[in-house]
Amino acid sequence: MGSNAERVERKETTRIETFSDGVFAFAITLLVLYLKDPTADVGGNLLQGLLTEWPAFFAFVTSFATILIMWVGHHEMFTAIGRIDRGFMFLNGLLLFFVTLTPFTTSLVANHIVSSDSQTAAAVYAGSFLLLSLSWGILGRHVFRKKLLLASVAAESFVRIQTRGAFIGLTLYILALAIAFFSGIASVVLILMVAVFYAVGPTSQR
Repeated sequence: MGSNAERVERKETTRIETFSDGVFAFAITLLVLYLKDPTADVGGNLLQGLLTEWPAFFAFVTSFATILIMWVGHHEMFTAIGRIDRGFMFLNGLLLFFVTLTPFTTSLVANHIVSSDSQTAAAVYAGSFLLLSLSWGILGRHVFRKKLLLASVAAESFVRIQTRGAFIGLTLYILALAIAFFSGIASVVLILMVAVFYAVGPTSQR
């Protein structure tokens, strides 16, 4: 009986992870749609056109890195989860909502970061990552509080570290949001630095 119950719980966990992986992949794929041949419509020198498109490339790299690192963390969290509940599914859905919003906020940065609306675009961009980080932290706290973990001290410790890292990121995104009202480019640079922190910082150590 216990073995059957474990198989059912693992099947449900796998279904949620598979669905989430699809959403992450979809969001990352959409990012590349904002990259285009700068000479396709107006002609001109290709090299010069590519140089003028740097905001789109910068926004793409920042968003791609952030979503990729978030996906890695999401995958690692699922290796520590033994079962899920209804609350987990809704909180995971909230996280995915902000993930799917990233291509839109990326387009705002790509189109307006060097215009007079750069501060507004960067503020929306930073705000979306702030909410994404907050939803990630709440999801991790839910997992830790409900003990939805494998019977492993290492797994419990790992989720605790991930959740702590999420709230560190939350603080940095608040700072990025504040900076956006003074310099849109500086705000986006800080967001990219947060992605680097998640990639090489203590939260990346399994």
